[in-house]
Amino acid sequence: MTHTILIIDDEKDIRTALSGILEDEGYQVLSAESGAEGIDTARQELPDLILLDIWMPGMDGLATLEKLKVQFPQITVIMISGHGTIETAVRATKLGAFDFIEKPLSLEKVLISVANALQLQELKVENAELKRSVSANYELIGDSPEIINIREQIRHVAPTSASVLIRGENGSGKELIACSIHCSSPRRERPLVTVHCSAIPEELIESELFGHEKGAFIGATSHKKGRFDQADGGTLFLDEIGELSLATQMKILHFIQEGSFERIGGIRRLNADIRIIAATTRSLEQDMAAGKFSADLYYQLNTMPFRAPSLRERLEDIGPLVQNFVVQFFRREGGEAKVFLPEALDKLQRYSWPGNLRELKNVVERILIVAPGRIISAEDIPDLSGESLTGTMHAASPDGLHARSALRDAREDFEREFIIQKLEENDWNISRTAELIELERSNLHRKIKSYGIDVRR
Repeated sequence: MTHTILIIDDEKDIRTALSGILEDEGYQVLSAESGAEGIDTARQELPDLILLDIWMPGMDGLATLEKLKVQFPQITVIMISGHGTIETAVRATKLGAFDFIEKPLSLEKVLISVANALQLQELKVENAELKRSVSANYELIGDSPEIINIREQIRHVAPTSASVLIRGENGSGKELIACSIHCSSPRRERPLVTVHCSAIPEELIESELFGHEKGAFIGATSHKKGRFDQADGGTLFLDEIGELSLATQMKILHFIQEGSFERIGGIRRLNADIRIIAATTRSLEQDMAAGKFSADLYYQLNTMPFRAPSLRERLEDIGPLVQNFVVQFFRREGGEAKVFLPEALDKLQRYSWPGNLRELKNVVERILIVAPGRIISAEDIPDLSGESLTGTMHAASPDGLHARSALRDAREDFEREFIIQKLEENDWNISRTAELIELERSNLHRKIKSYGIDVRR
């Protein structure tokens, strides 16, 4: 999407000269001859950058800057002046101006300042996206045939701009695949913007995606750019796209077909260069038959279909996955890393993992917190299914059973003291404690009851 620059200056010659040089550089240029007109234009067009003269009749540049920053804090402003002083420059900077350029204008300096301002603006957007995804690890781990096949698919599709649809169970790694496609593509230096469609109320999803104009609906007290703006030049990942309404689906379909969109309450179509990757746990074919999903959108998205395999289909990857989760945990928490023995990994491979990668990661981190030693053995692995796993294990001698029983008792004593300590640290708030130690609240309740811990303190 071409950057839009607004020039606010009462001198026609300045507006003409700046417009010419900026248009030659590929920018879309708007102009206004007064502060009031500039604010109205900014309200209608939401430019990416404003070049603002200080000395103008009526509302001067500093007063205009102050109003702009109140109404449109996201817009970058560069001040220009023929009678600049240090005091004026300092005040403009305090009001939020990015730069201060003196007249007579050096067109080269103007272009450099404009390029720097827009680059900083893009870095801010990218940084915000990185912060949202800082806890995610996007590497595809494993060497099972399923993962090798996905890597091969990514190798073919990543260099293109084709839309992608990823199917798979919850927690099976659909977002990992989306990120791998983006990071292997020519768009990797641009943002990857993720929208969890099922987590946003239906009445807000279109505003979140496309942005809105001030007054477009009750509560829209200012202009807002949406995720499509943020993803320009990059990739937009729509997780659980099957949760969207048909009306929103049709707007996304129109964008894929035309490459443009409108903000809610707006009348101007905006162009953007975005690759769409969608994911779903639903059967979109059934939704189409029931009239809940657009067949046209389905065929547009399904240009390159992917399927994220469940963890039970690639149990041989559990070893490297566990190692990766261990590295992540101790990189985040510090301390000396622990080691899972082969027998511990073997026991993990005997479980069906209905929660897939997400469940495995939570279990591994729970074990790392609770296990007292650096070496994780089979005895440190909890009974994940709620049923005894010993039926699939080799019979043990009485001495072995006695040793295992003693180890189990020691581990349970440690776990009990650990839970009590964390409850005390959180003022005996069970929900907060469960969140801290990354244990389901119901599981924590069960452990509190089984260990006879008195929480009425």
